This record gives sequence, C-alpha cells and structure tokens, in this order.
Amino acid sequence: MSNERRESLRIGLISDTHNLVRPEALHWLTGCDAIVHAGDVCAPHVLEALSRVAPVTAVRGNNDVGAWADALPEETTLAIGGIAIRVVHDIGDLSGDPRKERIDVVVTGHSHKPSIETRDGVLFVNPGSAGPRRFKLPVSAGMLVVERGRVHAEVHKLIG
Repeated sequence: MSNERRESLRIGLISDTHNLVRPEALHWLTGCDAIVHAGDVCAPHVLEALSRVAPVTAVRGNNDVGAWADALPEETTLAIGGIAIRVVHDIGDLSGDPRKERIDVVVTGHSHKPSIETRDGVLFVNPGSAGPRRFKLPVSAGMLVVERGRVHAEVHKLIG
C-alpha cells in the first residue's frame, strides 16, 4: 500500500491464529483497509480467508513451517496512512531501534497476551491470540485507527 494519507484508515491486527479462522475474527476485521497478521498462522487457508476481507501483510511465527511459510518474512515494515508499522512475531526478535528508524507502531504476537503500550514515542501493540484459547488468556484481535497521520490502537475480546 502507498504511504498516501487518507482521512481515516482501519488496520486490523491479528496473531496466533494457529490454523483457526474464527467467524468472530472475520466479523471484527470486516471493513478494514488492511490486515496485519503477526505470525503463527499455521496454515495458508488462514491468510486466504483474511485476504478476502482486506489486503494482508503477514510475518512468519515459530509455528509456521513448510514451503508456504518460507515465503513469509520474519520481520517486515509497511507504510500506510502516513505511518510506518514494523511487524515481527516475537518482540525478542525485533531488529534495530524503532524510534531511530521512525517506526510509529510495532505489532507483535507470540505471547498470546494482548497489550498496548507506548515506549519512547513508539506504539507497541500485541493483539493477543485469535486462535485456540491458551490457558486463561483472552481470545482477541486488535485494530489500529489512523486519522490525519495519528494512530491509536484498541484490542477487542472476540469471545467470552
């Protein structure tokens, strides 16, 4: 996607689907301008289903194996709506210094724990896991909303 600014963009955030495409996740993502998947997709049909909702940018997680997964980068950066988004599955694998690289948002997965935090002016978002429930962690997805070059994030619980 280009770096041109629009009045408002919605970027769906999803991670750790582990081979599961929940109808609740598809509903949450409907109407997005783009979708970011932060890894542990586990099967190509997940990305195919998401791509029917909006264009998908995805990275490879530690459970993504096989020829289809080899095509996914371990880390990527995309520019959309005037902001730069770095995507990596595990925060421990984040390369470089996002602030020095003028990254606005870092999206991660892996922990299955949803979080939104600003560090040194960079927004860090983990949308949690939209796949099978793990322990007592919520099943969730996220959303970035970009308005006039500014971005804010939210996490949404998909099921109770």
